[in-house]
This record gives sequence, structure tokens and C-alpha cells, in this order.
Amino acid sequence: MKKIEIDDELYQYIASNTQSIGESASQILRRLLELEPSQGDSVKTSSEVEKVIEQPQAAKVAEEKPEPVKEAANVFNILNKEELAMQKGVVGRFLFILAAFHRTHKAQFSKVLEIKGRDRIYFAKSKEALLESGSSMNPKNITDSEYWVMTNSNTTRKKMMLHEVALNLGYTQQQAETIRDYL
Repeated sequence: MKKIEIDDELYQYIASNTQSIGESASQILRRLLELEPSQGDSVKTSSEVEKVIEQPQAAKVAEEKPEPVKEAANVFNILNKEELAMQKGVVGRFLFILAAFHRTHKAQFSKVLEIKGRDRIYFAKSKEALLESGSSMNPKNITDSEYWVMTNSNTTRKKMMLHEVALNLGYTQQQAETIRDYL
């Protein structure tokens, strides 16, 4: 499988066209470009991509301006099970999901600071703030954000934290449980 880099705007466009949880970027692009589904749903090599771009239907898709997404921001539009599975361990998946929440809900993400344990805080805007609230915090930065999260808790606690993050950001109980189970 080949990997390609795309800018954030294209990524958001592809993610906003997800029709089912776990749908890969290749599946989404094949559907948008009206191409046949692939046996292994593998990513095309650069020469194969050039052939696709030269096809008239691809040009037609590029000319059409997509309508702006009218629904509220939703983390399910950007969480990809393939990428999630590639994360290293529970902590990697935990941070990946939190980063997806941050990308989707930047303006409201500060609500995570309200999520606390009995004796310590779980989220902060600095590594030092987490370290001051307890011992053995193992703070990690949430990718592309100014937020930090403690990561030395057990998996059950991490699931509870994800559940609380989802509820604080406006997700339903069922959606929060689905997100929790991604861990």
C-alpha cells in the first residue's frame, strides 16, 4: 500500500463524504470518482493515479463544487478505523481519538478541562499543570493542540475519559459509548 500526503482541506472533504464508520479513504475516493470497488481496496500507485485523473469523469468531479457540509462537526467523519488500528497500543489510540476530537471541536475543546478525577486533573494546557496535580501522570500532548492529557491510568479509566469528552462535546450517550469502545 502506498501512502500520500494531502492538505487538511482535502482530508476534511474526503472525511465529510464518509458514509459508514470505518470506510477507508480509498473506498470514499473510489465512490466519489465513480470507480469500481477494488478487491483489496489498495491505494493506487502514482502512475495509476495519473490515469484516473485523466479520465473525464474525474475531471467532472473536480469541476463540481461540493455543497458545504450543513451538519454539525462530527468526530465520526474523521475517525478512520484503519488509521486507528495503526496506532501504537492503547495510549496511541487514546491520543489519536483525542486529536480527532480536537480537530473536529477546536472551539469547544476547552470543555475537556472540566473532566477530573477525585484527586487529580486529567487534562491541562501544560505538561507542568498535570505534573503538579499528581505523581506518575505521564503527560502526553494531544497532537496539533495546546492540550495535554495524563496517560498512566488504566484502559478502563481512559475509556471513561473518552466517554466524558464525547458527552461534554455534545454527543449522545450511544455515540459516546461507540467512541469509548474504539479504544
